[in-house]
This record gives sequence, structure tokens and C-alpha cells, in this order.
Amino acid sequence: MTKAFFRRCFYKFITSAGAVSVRTKIMGIVLGLVLLLGFTLTWQVRQLLVKALYEQQHQEAVALTRDLSARATDLILINDLYALQVLLQDTQRNYPNVLYAFIIDKDGYVIAHTFDQGMPPNLIDANIVQNNDYEHTVILQTSEGYVWDTAVPIFGGNAGIARLGLSDYQVKQTVNSITGQLLLTTVLVSVLGISAAIFLMWVLTRPIIELVDAAHAVSQQNFSHRVRVWAEDEIGRLSQAFNMMIEALERAEKERAEREILRAQYVQGVIAAQEDERKRVARELHDSTSQSLTSLMIGLKMLEETCQRCRKLERVSELRNIAGQTLEDVHSLAIQLRPSVLDDLGLPDALRRYVAEFQRRYPSLNIDLAITGFENRRLPSEVETALYRIIQEALTNIIRHAEAQTASILVECRANSVLAIVDDDGKGFDVSSKFYQDGHLGLYGIQERVELLSGQVEIESELGHGTSIYVNIPLAATTKEVFYG
Repeated sequence: MTKAFFRRCFYKFITSAGAVSVRTKIMGIVLGLVLLLGFTLTWQVRQLLVKALYEQQHQEAVALTRDLSARATDLILINDLYALQVLLQDTQRNYPNVLYAFIIDKDGYVIAHTFDQGMPPNLIDANIVQNNDYEHTVILQTSEGYVWDTAVPIFGGNAGIARLGLSDYQVKQTVNSITGQLLLTTVLVSVLGISAAIFLMWVLTRPIIELVDAAHAVSQQNFSHRVRVWAEDEIGRLSQAFNMMIEALERAEKERAEREILRAQYVQGVIAAQEDERKRVARELHDSTSQSLTSLMIGLKMLEETCQRCRKLERVSELRNIAGQTLEDVHSLAIQLRPSVLDDLGLPDALRRYVAEFQRRYPSLNIDLAITGFENRRLPSEVETALYRIIQEALTNIIRHAEAQTASILVECRANSVLAIVDDDGKGFDVSSKFYQDGHLGLYGIQERVELLSGQVEIESELGHGTSIYVNIPLAATTKEVFYG
């Protein structure tokens, strides 16, 4: 549980740190190292200084007390208490750190001291010299800070004991002064570190920012942008490689544009050839085949009228009906091959007329048609023709194979593409089957037309759940849309 918690915290920290900019990271690292080093050094120096000064304080307390003990020996032996009191006062006056001093005789009575308000209670018992002690020092905590209370026997303890209290005020002043200087140095070094970090950030991140700007320009298909090479270091070599990549992309884009122009010309040529051939066949059907069928119908009618007693009269009438139906089929086929409404009025009206004619011929199929986004504009002729043929082929497949009762068609013109969706509720098929992959369902022609226009087609179907065809054809930026009112 603990490992998982620390792992989550670590990942969260890494994620948060990764979201920070490089400039902030460099600034944070430099400033953090400077502050860490400065405060660590200040703390270590303070600790060592306090230890050394307190050791010196102890030695000073012992030296002053022994000097006081040696100078007080003769005065105690001659019982000159006045001179002894003057000695204590001179000691306190000559050494500002001396907080107090007093002399205890061999019977334990204070015979001289420097306290103006009298001896503090329990001070005598705070430091007791043991037998044969050279000196005895204790550290007392008072309202004025720590006091080094040192006791030194006088004349081996036979004449009494000299006590002196040395304050640590000067030690604190010295430590605080040096600590302040170290902190000020840390601040100055931090300022220098921040200045160095800012310069370092500018040196390191400026080329990176230019690389980011160049990458954005390339993503916008702007291959004229180049990155300055600031130095011959790793980033400089990266900038050179990036410029070489942009030049290669620029050449590739020019080649792609040329290939796209050739492809567009090829597509237009293929579609134009197909449509021209359809027009020629439609004219042949209309001009030649239709006229021949009309002449046949006229001849059969005349035969029917002149041969009233002919034994095959019923057969002649049947043949005339067949010829009439064939003439109607030929006329319908000629219209399907190249409807004039597609050239005259555009894709929406052509689709509406085709769907209406299709429903008339196949009343068992209910078709729902929705067309959006074509307000007062027309698409390029090759796109209109391809969409018309795609929907025509899709409806033909529905009638031939799907056994559907309803079908829906959506054609939506967008800013940079046109979308066509054809759905039916027929019996469907297995999209992964080899029968479909070999193109035997009549859908291969749809895929071929979409690929010629660099579009995308997706066919979804399931046995018993119908079929959906999604077609998305891009409208190239170089293609000019035709507006009409």
C-alpha cells in the first residue's frame, strides 16, 4: 500500500514537472541549487562557529576565573575585603562579558560579590566544586541567555572558591553577524545565479522556440520557414537537420502537387472519356436504335391492320407490345447513361428526378432522400458525375441483391468535402467474404470512382441487418466551385 502510494505520488510529480516549460525548469534547478547550497553552507558554518566560539568561551571563563582566584588569594589571607570587592568590580568592568563574580570562603559564605540587588537564590548551589577539581564549569540558562559559570578553588580550596559567570551575548552577536553576512552572500549569489539562469535559458531555449515555430509553420504547409543555426553544438546540428528536412518536405510537396495536378488531369480525362462514351451510346440508342424500334412498331401495326384474318394476329400484337416496351427501356437507358438535367440543373435536381423515376419503376422500394449544403452552388463536374453514378450504382445493387423495403440517401456538401451515405434494410452480406472482396456485388465500381477522386469509402454490412455505404470526397483547395443563382 505504501509503495503504491509513493509510486502514485512520484508519477504525479513527474507529470506535473513535465507540464512545466523548459525555462521554468532551468530557473527552478539553478535557483534551487543556489539556495540549497547557500543555506546548507550557512547552517554548517553557523554550527561549526557556535561550537568553536563556545569552546573559546569556556576557555576564557576558566582563564578569567583562575586569574581572579590567583589575585584574590593574598587579599583573602590578609582579610582585605574592600580590596577584594574592588578586584571583583574591576574584573567585571574590564571584561564586558563577565556577568557576575563572587568569592566564597572556606566555610561556604559569600564574602564579596558584584550583584547590586544581592545574591540570587540557589546560585551558590548551582556549581559545586568537587575535591581535587582543577576547575568546574556548568552552563546555566538564564533570562539573559546562557551563562558559563566557572568555579576555581583558591589556594587549593583552603582559602575558598572564586566563581565567575561569563555571558554568551558576544558569542551570539558574532554568530548572528557572520550568519547575516553568509545569508547576504547567498542572496547575492542567488541573484547572480538567476541572471546566469536567464542567460542560460535564452541560450538554450531560443533555438528550441524557433524549432517549435518552424514545426508549426511546416504543419501549416509553410515550407519557406528556416531555423537559424546559433552554434555548432547539438542544438545547432539539430537545427541544420531540421532545415534539411524542411527542404526535403518542400521538394516532396512540390512533387506531390505536380502529381496531384497530373492525377486531377487524369481523373478529369477518364471521367470525361467515360461520359463522352456514355453520351455517344445514348445518342446511338436515341437516334438509331429508337428509330429502328419505332419503324418496327409502325410496321407491326400496319401488319396488324392489313391482316385481319391472319392466323398469327395475336402473335403480331404481342410482338408490337414487346417492341413498345423495348423502345421505352431504350429511352430510359439513354437517359440513365447521361441525364441532361445533371448538366443543366446540377446534382441535387438530377438526384431528385432520378430517385423519383426509380421509385416509379420500383414501387416496392421506399426511398428517403436528403440533400443539404448545396444552396446556390455547384460542385466540380467530375465530383457531381461521380456522386450521381455512385448513388445510381448503390440503388441498382439494392434492387438486385438487397431485397430491401426502404432505403435512405443523404448527400451533404461541407466546406472542404462532400459526404454521401446510402442505407438500406435489406438482407446484408459478409463484408469479409471473398465474394465481396472479388468485387462481385457491383460495389467495386463505387470504390474505383471514389479512389479516382482521392476520396474514402467505407462499407458496413451484416447478414440480416442491411448495408451502409459511406463516401467522403475531398474538395481540393485548387478546385473552384461554381456558383449560380
